[in-house]
Amino acid sequence: MTTLNPKTSATDRVDAALSDGEREEMLALGVLAPNGELLSPQLPPPQVARAPITSLDILNEAYDYELPSSFTRGLSVSIRAGQRILWISGTASIDDHGETVHAGDFRAQTWRTFRNITRLLEAEGASWKDIVRTSCYLRDIERDYDEFNKVRTLFYRCMDLDPLPASTGIQAR
Repeated sequence: MTTLNPKTSATDRVDAALSDGEREEMLALGVLAPNGELLSPQLPPPQVARAPITSLDILNEAYDYELPSSFTRGLSVSIRAGQRILWISGTASIDDHGETVHAGDFRAQTWRTFRNITRLLEAEGASWKDIVRTSCYLRDIERDYDEFNKVRTLFYRCMDLDPLPASTGIQAR
């Protein structure tokens, strides 16, 4: 085990308000020393080759926010020589500084989200024609789904997608 480097850690100290249960579980996981110091367990190398997907000119990494979030924009996963799967996650209508773009304009925000995803795909030499499934998270699905679907339908038509990707709409309040 090694001590976490505060420069790469989301937090450089353990909050004194941890419950006894949290401390017990963190100790059992090997991520907390008895003195409260955060640790990084020595894990074996990953079983699946993977690399982050970035397009920093348009979209920053979530862990670089002023208030960091613990996910990457995407991963490229090698499944066989020359074959891979791209997993794109956690994008929205934000710019390269993590700031919301087009606040109050849902349709423009949807277009920006598609732009961000497009750039992430392009960074890996892929396009929307490679997409087989999407999951769309909407804050208020009853209020926003129709407008979202109108933009998505037009976007997919512009991308000349046939067949369309499978899709699931999820409410995320």
